[in-house]
Amino acid sequence: MGGRVLITDIQKFCVNDGPGFRTNVYVKGCPLRCAWCHNPETIDTRPELYWKRRLCVQCGECLTACPKDAILPPIDPALAQAEGSHYHKVDRKRCDLCMECVTACSYGALEAVGKSMTVDEILDVVEQDRPFYENSGGGMTLTGGEPTMFPEFSESLLAGSGKRGLHNCLDTNGYCAWESLERLLPYADILLFDVKHLDPAAHQRMTGADNARILQNLEKLTRTGKEVWIRVPVVPGFNDSIEFHQALARHLASLPGRVARVDLLPFHNWCQDKYGWLGVEWPLGETEAMDPGMLEIPVDLYRYAGLKASIGGSGFESTGTE
Repeated sequence: MGGRVLITDIQKFCVNDGPGFRTNVYVKGCPLRCAWCHNPETIDTRPELYWKRRLCVQCGECLTACPKDAILPPIDPALAQAEGSHYHKVDRKRCDLCMECVTACSYGALEAVGKSMTVDEILDVVEQDRPFYENSGGGMTLTGGEPTMFPEFSESLLAGSGKRGLHNCLDTNGYCAWESLERLLPYADILLFDVKHLDPAAHQRMTGADNARILQNLEKLTRTGKEVWIRVPVVPGFNDSIEFHQALARHLASLPGRVARVDLLPFHNWCQDKYGWLGVEWPLGETEAMDPGMLEIPVDLYRYAGLKASIGGSGFESTGTE
């Protein structure tokens, strides 16, 4: 049941995606195109190819192996790795993702992104760290990408984790049919729900979709009695104003059901290498990482509205109202 999906990573010892120590399972595929996305490799539902320039010694083995002439000839490694270099090993227009170059590369410079896995294969990895979950109140977090794009698989994975006695969180952007989200609710212990903006035009501009469905799903979700953690990725020039946080705090406080907590997640640019590995220009690559201290006033706005709130979302952080 549930079949297979592509998984980009199973990341252990995570502390910002639910309570305690967690193992995050990243599905590959997302309906949004957020300009600040920190996991660009999880957007496309298809396999992709990384080229990691720092590991490439320009040996030419991948050039020999490629049947589509999609590999550029070797150059001086120092030139390829120089700051500001526009050299990219893979001609993405020619590449058909056969991954022959990955097999040929002895240095790990070429890497296939997206591994087809079953529910049991994933849970076997997750369960390896059961002692850490039991000692910290942690477990598995299903994230991505967007798990609701794969409702049957996500249902099977969440249900399977429950059968193994593992706590789980479902991390969703909420951009889905309500029925897709609703079928997962019986199997999810905590819902981590992204809210990026209240204004539909601003949301459309920065994510590629308006937010009507997301806000409707959030309202319905709070009526179910499930534990909901709101996560707000705070991006400079998009949703970092005091006015935005005042409006969002009022909106969340007015919802028909309880919001357990609000986590403000400051923008960072530590993911820019991933864009380079994919051969993609990141429009926010020159935007400086946000100092978490800049969110001290915004986080108080949520607390004044009667909501528990944190900066960064650590599952170990005290988030009581003040």
